[in-house]
Amino acid sequence: MPRILAAIVLAAAILAGVRPALAEGNVADVTDMQALRAAVRADKKAFVASTLKLTDAEAKKFWPVYDAYQRDLDQANRQRGRVVEGIVLWGDKPISDVYAKNLANDLIAADELELKARRTLHNRLIKPLPGRKVVPAAKGAQYLQLESKIRALLAYDIASTIPLVKAR
Repeated sequence: MPRILAAIVLAAAILAGVRPALAEGNVADVTDMQALRAAVRADKKAFVASTLKLTDAEAKKFWPVYDAYQRDLDQANRQRGRVVEGIVLWGDKPISDVYAKNLANDLIAADELELKARRTLHNRLIKPLPGRKVVPAAKGAQYLQLESKIRALLAYDIASTIPLVKAR
């Protein structure tokens, strides 16, 4: 149980945006999931910056969009964290059907918040309103792909530490 709680705390800290310093990263690191995990744990924003290689003009428009997306993700992560906490605190005891339905609904709601945030990000980067282009579409797509890999990796880290609920 302490190992699970420690893993949850670590994953939550990463998801909440803990950002110490990072040595220079590069695009090749993105295909190595262990390197990606280390880079994100060290400093996600610096890793994104080193991967995208934004010009000053692009950076001025991109970082506010990035920050807004991270705030939206934090909201989804907090909701998901409450569900995970409920699962862990329940322990090895079988759960009722009512509690199971509530957990499932809360997880789906967290997923929907994350999807809404990703859709908003996509619309701002890939299909902006006329005159509101943030970055070239290729860099926008690159960031969306990078963020998707990061989210998948963090979701795996959380999922691998959380036990399945016990049915009655």
